[in-house]
Amino acid sequence: MNTCVPVVEANPLVSDTRALVALFTSGRYAEAVTLAAPLTQRFPHHEFAWKMLAAALSRLGCHADALEPMQKAVALSPDDAEAHSNLGATFKALGHLQEAQASYQRALQIKPDYVQAHYNLGNTLQALGQLEQAEMSYRNALQLAQDFAPAHFNLGNALKTQGRLDDAERSYLNAVRIKPDHAQAWCNLGATLQALGRLHDAEASYRRALHVQPDYADAYSNLGNTLGDLGKMDAAQASYQRALRIKPDHTEAFSNLLFALNYHPDKSAQEIFAAYNGFEQRFGQPHRGAWPAHSNPRTPQRRLKVGYVSPALRQHSSRHFLEPLLAQHDHSVVEVYAYAELAREDAVTARYKGYVDHWVPTRGMSDDALAQRIRDDGIDILVDVAGHTAGNRLQVFARKPAPVSLHWLDFGYTTGLSAIDYYLTDWPTVPAGSEALFSETPWRLDGPGLVYRPAESMGKAGPLPAAGQGFVTFGSLTRAVRINHHTVRIWAELLKRVPKARLVINSGDYRTAAMQDELAKRFAAHGITRERLDIGHHSPPWDVLRQIDIGLDCFPHNSGTTLFESLYLGVPFVTLAGRPSVGTLGSAILHGLGHPEWIADSEAQYVAIAVTLAADLPKLAATRAGLRAEMQASPLMDEAGFARRVEAAYRGMFKAWSES
Repeated sequence: MNTCVPVVEANPLVSDTRALVALFTSGRYAEAVTLAAPLTQRFPHHEFAWKMLAAALSRLGCHADALEPMQKAVALSPDDAEAHSNLGATFKALGHLQEAQASYQRALQIKPDYVQAHYNLGNTLQALGQLEQAEMSYRNALQLAQDFAPAHFNLGNALKTQGRLDDAERSYLNAVRIKPDHAQAWCNLGATLQALGRLHDAEASYRRALHVQPDYADAYSNLGNTLGDLGKMDAAQASYQRALRIKPDHTEAFSNLLFALNYHPDKSAQEIFAAYNGFEQRFGQPHRGAWPAHSNPRTPQRRLKVGYVSPALRQHSSRHFLEPLLAQHDHSVVEVYAYAELAREDAVTARYKGYVDHWVPTRGMSDDALAQRIRDDGIDILVDVAGHTAGNRLQVFARKPAPVSLHWLDFGYTTGLSAIDYYLTDWPTVPAGSEALFSETPWRLDGPGLVYRPAESMGKAGPLPAAGQGFVTFGSLTRAVRINHHTVRIWAELLKRVPKARLVINSGDYRTAAMQDELAKRFAAHGITRERLDIGHHSPPWDVLRQIDIGLDCFPHNSGTTLFESLYLGVPFVTLAGRPSVGTLGSAILHGLGHPEWIADSEAQYVAIAVTLAADLPKLAATRAGLRAEMQASPLMDEAGFARRVEAAYRGMFKAWSES
């Protein structure tokens, strides 16, 4: 029996589809677009052609062009989970995070075990700052695919941002266990270990990242931070410079370099400022030609618009100084804007929102976009309260978005940018004759350049410890980076001059036995035995401060918030006035308190002042008993008075611009 086989004509859609898949698979995305575009016109109801067109455009980075084809594909196939997920990816690439979230959630309604959609939803929620929900999405993905290294990595990021460092460490370790060449995971693990105070482990993790990826600029920059905390300042500087050779526009690495140079025990003020000039040349000067003309009304007596730009509008040490100013502003005089560079918010953030007239989240905004927003808001006075600390927006200030700008508070030194007009400070912090060390013009207040609001529940000072112990306890609650060979030598000399005395050194950098042992060995080299040292970490440190009789400030970089905390708990401190202004903060505080007799001009005088304080226990006890009241009555805690002085300074600055 003969069987006839019918002749089948070739289906052009099938053949074109096969060709399209081949082009896409081989990475020839532009050719795929050329083929797919007319295919969608010939077969407008065929969702596959729309999906392939959108996917090829996305691979080419043309996300805006990909959006309509992706939406057509979803409309044609509303129960296709992959199409919804791809639409979510397109929305996310365009910065439309709410729409991306909805698309991923729709994909998961259709297909609850869709691992990639759980993961991508987590990434979107993390970008939205919804960290707990992001964590849940990553964990959902990992329940379905336990060895999904990217999910472990991004779960670690979400946990780290929440401050859950131990959990973050475990997630990063899982990522590198599954994927040992995951350089980013090694780098972020290093940052987590550093935050945990495990500096040697952090260094090893960064070096592992660099072994995997030798040109990893971020890892070199972060390694520099750890080396600095370990006291290896020259090695830290070399690491930052290596990052900048790899990536010359790495502003964070340059900021880290400038931040670290202030702690260098042997650099002159002139050498350090020269590095700041380098920052101006690389990141400031290129914007000067594009500075806009400002059309703000030149009437200084009107209500001024003041904008504060900060990454620390949350639980952060700067709240002790920024919060009282914002809380005390006279809103009939200033209209306050907060430009908040935050990855997460907390209870302190909620308080800040109540102090300002306008709250502007800035995370994810480009420098150009934020500068334009500030111009659109009509800001008269723009205040940087970050300097070269993490999360700063100095590149926005380099674009000169407001007619008057100034730097204040955080970081404690110049920004290096000529675009910033003023450095808000006081006379002890920036003494006469030191103006050449600042790119900004110092605007000195009459009185302290900051005001202090203590933390809640610090408790009372308590009696003088030496009265009951029979020996004097000196102490410093400072980061390891401030304790250099000069401070160790002088503190050792002081312990020799006061034979029964002991020294407490307490901070997060001394959580580990390794760090404690290293510091003890440095003192042993000067003849000070371990039993005279109490090195460790307690948080909060109030009970540690209650065990200290006399505080010791660091030099050439003074301590910061802990100096105020010491005074508030009845502990006088000795400071050495050095390089403006990171080396004069201690003297500025003591001038504001009315105790300049505790300020030394030389190392020998530093020791002599401390010995004198230790020799008169009745006087020291009386000082302890009255120090908090003195502080409360001083300009250091006069919140309303400080706010009025700052507002007058703002008006003076704006008047100078108006008349220019």
